Amino acid sequence: MIKNYLKTAWRNILQNKFYATINVAGLTVGLVVGLFMLLWVQDELSYDKANSNAKNIYKVGIVGGTGISKQIFNNIIAPVATFAKNEIPEVKDAVRIMSIGDAPFKYKDKVFYESDFAFTDPSYFTVFDFNLIKGDKRNPFPDNNSLVITESTAKRYFGDEDPIGKVVIMGQNEQCKVTGVIPDYPANSSFQYHVLLPISRFNDLAYVQNKKSYDNKTIIPSMDADWSNFGFQTYLLLKNNNVSAQLLEKKLQAIHERNKPEDAPVPYLTQPLLKMHLYQADGTDGGMSTVRTFAIVALMILIIACINYVNLSTARSMLRAKEVSMRKIIGAGKLQLFIQFMVETALLFIIAAVFAFVLMIVLLPHFNQFSGKQITLNLSNYNIWLCIVLTLVGTLAASSIYPALLLSSFEPLKALKGKVSVSIGNVAFRRILVVLQFAVSIILIAGTLVIGSQLKYIHNKNLGYDKENVLSFGMRNDMQKHFDVVQAELLKSPAVLDVTRAGRNIITGGSSTGDNDWDGKPLNSNMWFNQIYADKHLIPFFKMKIIEGANFEGVVADSAHFIINETAVKEMGLKNPIGKRLRIQTINGTIIGVVKDFHFTTIHKKIEPAVFQYSPDDCWRVYIKTTGRDAQKAIAALQVLWKRYNNDVPVNYAFLDEAYNKLYTTEQKQGALFNLFATIAIVISCLGLFGLATYSAQVKTREIGIRKVLGASVARIISLLAAEFMVLIIIAIVIAIPVAWFAMDNWLKDFAYKVNIGWAVFLFAGGGATLIALATISIQSIKAALANPVKSLRSE
Repeated sequence: MIKNYLKTAWRNILQNKFYATINVAGLTVGLVVGLFMLLWVQDELSYDKANSNAKNIYKVGIVGGTGISKQIFNNIIAPVATFAKNEIPEVKDAVRIMSIGDAPFKYKDKVFYESDFAFTDPSYFTVFDFNLIKGDKRNPFPDNNSLVITESTAKRYFGDEDPIGKVVIMGQNEQCKVTGVIPDYPANSSFQYHVLLPISRFNDLAYVQNKKSYDNKTIIPSMDADWSNFGFQTYLLLKNNNVSAQLLEKKLQAIHERNKPEDAPVPYLTQPLLKMHLYQADGTDGGMSTVRTFAIVALMILIIACINYVNLSTARSMLRAKEVSMRKIIGAGKLQLFIQFMVETALLFIIAAVFAFVLMIVLLPHFNQFSGKQITLNLSNYNIWLCIVLTLVGTLAASSIYPALLLSSFEPLKALKGKVSVSIGNVAFRRILVVLQFAVSIILIAGTLVIGSQLKYIHNKNLGYDKENVLSFGMRNDMQKHFDVVQAELLKSPAVLDVTRAGRNIITGGSSTGDNDWDGKPLNSNMWFNQIYADKHLIPFFKMKIIEGANFEGVVADSAHFIINETAVKEMGLKNPIGKRLRIQTINGTIIGVVKDFHFTTIHKKIEPAVFQYSPDDCWRVYIKTTGRDAQKAIAALQVLWKRYNNDVPVNYAFLDEAYNKLYTTEQKQGALFNLFATIAIVISCLGLFGLATYSAQVKTREIGIRKVLGASVARIISLLAAEFMVLIIIAIVIAIPVAWFAMDNWLKDFAYKVNIGWAVFLFAGGGATLIALATISIQSIKAALANPVKSLRSE
């Protein structure tokens, strides 16, 4: 029986190659895109689940600042982990991670710049499932010179040699010995530190050797006594997952306020490890909305592909009425006919699925490069199969059941007499599906236009400083001590227009502090300043505008002078800020200038209070102004000078405009993906529309012939065939506009500075979809209108 079903289904496919091709093409494209995106969604949702203790691990943060400076700090002070482990019964263990940027690591004549290195506690390897595969698992850091690296890092450094015991030079002359190797992290892990050093080494360097002090009087003996340095990621492993988060947060807050009462109140937050990737510490969205959007879009594209099949199958049901009737007369039951048509759909679907799998294998490397993922089609992975099977079964069910029920329900006598007519309900159902298809396409086109407009806005926005043709690099100790010489040497090059330095990356931000005071400060104020250590050249170098007061003069007195931005003036409540007293940490000084607001972080956030402090000794980052034409000459001049002070490692430089664009890599990928989605949705929809237009012209062959004989023009016949579809497109536009506006308005809420969604977006989206649909329909309409009416009527 099954063999007969398959044979009949195959014969029917061969007899209707045109419609079968449209169905297979639509389903194949829909399956490829849908499966890729669902695998992407699954990957996003699986972050950090590889850790066996994941449900019991929490990251600790605090809420700091008031007014516009209020923010969540994901890094906290070092002592909290030690006190929590000793004083809170629910805490089993704790881990601290201190990441301080990039550093060169040298082995023999090979130099590697590592941006993913950090100092951490030994518990890092037991709280998380990062077990050593080489070295002593019980003692990964035997001393402060120990180094633990990943397998791929060991391969880069040492090739096939045994890494254990190898000596690596970090920075300028700091020797480290490899004492452990861990497996490479999964791609869906929030932790990607390839070089790890003991946090006791950081403690020794920063506190014991350098005798850290905030007031130049009191020496802080260790990081566990430092209640001011918010630079440590902190994770707590709880004994079970029944611990109240609110209770734990109150206990952490009590520890902090007991040891540093002047910080009170300092609310603590705890965030489950499994929510860290897609949510902010306070539970607000941190990427989950994007995952939901992509999941919905993937399902929409699968639904559009199913709609094509349903529409063509139900539309062509009239042409198969006599076939169904003959089968019923010779004894076929309704169930048998239902199975027959289900088998036919399943066969088409299997063909489409095979093509889809082949395309996925071919396109997977390109998709990974496009999306920034490392997804693999590992067929031994249960989750991969679950995603694929659910998608295939769901799509097959959605596309097959209704057409099979409709085709198996014809009454044989009426069909044989030619008295079967298409019911109003079936026609209305098809029209609804066409409207749904194009509504989805228009929503995606509108989304593409809005994202493109926002990215253009980001690219062209005046940031309040000049970032064009600015080269930036970080100085090492010897070079930093001789900056005046470095500056003079660089300015000798005709390619270098200006040189300055700062204590932070002007693009991505740096340190901030809530330890401040000024005359008239409200008692309940806890405002935080973003600190920018500068020399006298920084503000004019970046063409920042001083709207009140003056710039630094480069004299000793400037060490007690401050320049603040407009937002700081507003938040401080100052009417005449020049000459007012301001204390930042241990420095009591005077405000001498106000600079116009500028963006020192992404435009996702509103501009916060900022303060420039004259402190050349704390300026480690150099900025070189050049021209687009002379950029390579400026780089060459830098490299010559760099080798004079750092002959052992190459210079690591970047252009500010490129660094700025990298801040919005996620948005750029979203824009590219929406472009792809919109294109595919339109292609699939047009495939279905082309098939329906072909069918419409086929069933109206006699009517078109009669109209032509009676004098109807080609244009009139084309408008007759296109009118029904164009009405449906217009309805789709009306439905899509409010949905698209709502969706993109929500997307834009993530930006503090954004474009307005104007009517032009929907005009272009709707107009574009209409023109594409009209072009698709016209292909068949013109062909039908130009046909010889004599042949049409004779055949009918």
